[in-house]
Formats: sequence, structure tokens, C-alpha cells
Amino acid sequence: MATKGIYIYGIIPNFYSAEMFRSLENSGIYTIAHQNISAIVSERKNVPFDSLDRETLGHLLVDHQKTLEDMIGKGFNMLIPMRLGTMVNSKEEVFKILTNGHDLIVDTLNKIEHQTEIDLAVTWADFPAIIKEVASHPDIVAMKENIMKKEVAISQIDQIKIGMLMEEKFKEKNTTVELDIMNALSTFCTDIKMHDVMNDQMITNSAYLINWNNKEKFEQALDRLDEEYKGMLNFKMVGPLPCYSFYTIEVKELNPEHVSQAKKELGLSETTSESEIKKAYQEKAKEFHPDVNQGNGSIDHFNRIKKAYQTLLEYIEAANFASKEHVISLTKENLIENLILVKIKE
Repeated sequence: MATKGIYIYGIIPNFYSAEMFRSLENSGIYTIAHQNISAIVSERKNVPFDSLDRETLGHLLVDHQKTLEDMIGKGFNMLIPMRLGTMVNSKEEVFKILTNGHDLIVDTLNKIEHQTEIDLAVTWADFPAIIKEVASHPDIVAMKENIMKKEVAISQIDQIKIGMLMEEKFKEKNTTVELDIMNALSTFCTDIKMHDVMNDQMITNSAYLINWNNKEKFEQALDRLDEEYKGMLNFKMVGPLPCYSFYTIEVKELNPEHVSQAKKELGLSETTSESEIKKAYQEKAKEFHPDVNQGNGSIDHFNRIKKAYQTLLEYIEAANFASKEHVISLTKENLIENLILVKIKE
């Protein structure tokens, strides 16, 4: 039977008015504060995220995004989303996340103080007409004419060649339009993230980080693009949104057993430092790199070394040691328990 846990949607600063925080009452959403920041949370069954089926995961995603976007609608504009599926067991664990990540979170909040995300998907309005236009490209016409001059029937290889050239010219056309759109909008944004397109009809699927003051100018630039392309393109703009594509908080609980195993993998002594860990990794990586060592199991050994190094770096980052030369004890008795690493994925 699943126990109740605390789901974390995101983190906001505490400077909003008491009236705004009261607007969350009776919504099932509340905040947990630490110093000058608060986590946006709700209580729900604590089910392992990895065990969720696709349908349940889809419902969770909708709830996650709707909650954050409702927060922005209420005026909580400075908001860093948490990674989808972030669950903890207690308020104490929420406090630990807010404490361990405090400086990083505050720094990121300052970065997004006047920023919001606008997502933009652009598709061809008449896709069959565009396919027809690409098919009439001089290079494709010339290839077809040369093939038709052959006395034998068109071979499968010839068909593949035509298809590949069609794909090349189609991508060139999409890229030209995509760059035109980006050039028209980049003036009004501070960053752009490109996402995968969903199908051949979609030209671009992108996220724009913009200053709130530029939102109207951004929309006007979209209107101008629509006029210039005379209805050839469909523009779908979604926003303002939390900065999903640019800043997301990720948390990771570090297992002392994994840290102890990483120490053995790199051949480290009971006491070491960040500099010594790096030196040990470089020596081991050089010894077992697949380009140098072609022996059996060299790739697996090399991957274990990389993972061990990453584990120790995460331990050092979470423990917040004073310097790269700080003496670190890696004995089981002295390993710090229940460390939580807080990172911002950009």
C-alpha cells in the first residue's frame, strides 16, 4: 500500500504578498518556506516515478504543468520548475532540498526575475503544396530527366536517390524558413532552445526566453511573419510559461555505499581531496581507455571509472567542501549520510 508523500512542483521567492499566498488556500497546493524561498507542493501517494505507466505519467505531466502555469496566472512570475516526478517522504526532506540548494536556487531566481518562456511550433499550412514545390526543384527535375533517358526501367536505387534528394531539398527549405523565423524573433529574447520536430510538416519547435517587457513586441513580430508568409505557415504560440526549457531543478539522493565503491574503483586512500580524485581518474582513464587498451572488458572498466569519478564529484558538490584541496575522509564511518545534491539543468 502506497504511503503519502510530498510532490514538489517548483520553487518561488517569498517576497510575494500574503494575499497572493492566501489565493492558494483550498486548492490542494501549499508552500513550504525556508529563509527567502518556498517550495510549491501537494500531498499525494508516494509511488515510484519509474513504475508509472504511460497514461498515469501523462496525467502527472498535465497536472505538473497546469499547476505551475496556474501559479504564473496568479502572479507568481519568478518560478523555477522542479523535474517532473520529484517526490519526497516528508517536510524535513523538502527543507533539506531548500537548504542544500539555497544559494544556487536564489542565484537562478535572480536570473529569471524578469524572464518568461514562450513556446512556438510552426507548421506548413498546405503541406502537399510544399511537397509539390520541392519536387519541382531544378536539381530533382534534372535527376529525374537523366534517369528517364535510360533504356531500362527505373530501378529501386534510382527511386532511393530521388527520395534522398527530395529529403535534402525539403530540409534545406525548412532550415531557411526556420532561420528566418529565429532572426525575426531573436531580437526580443535572451535565449533560444530548439526541440525535436514532431513530424515532417513541422518546421520548427522551439522555446524562447524573453523579458516580460518584450512579450508584446515578440507577438507583434510573429504577426509580421504571418503577413510576410501570406498564410503559408501556421504559428502556434504557447505562453507565458515557467522556464521549463531553460532552468529545471533536479535533486538526487547520494548513497554512501556508492561513494565507498567509487573510492575503491579509483584506488583512492581513506583520505583524499578533489585534486587527488581528479588525478586518480585521469591516470585510470588513460590506462583503461578503449583507444589504448583493447583487452577484454576494457570498455566496461573504463565506464565504471567514469561513473565512479562522477559519483565522487557529486558527493563533493553536495557536501560543499571548502576547496579542491580540502581533506575528505572516505571511510564508511565518516561518509556523510543522506546527502541530497541539488542541480539546475539548463
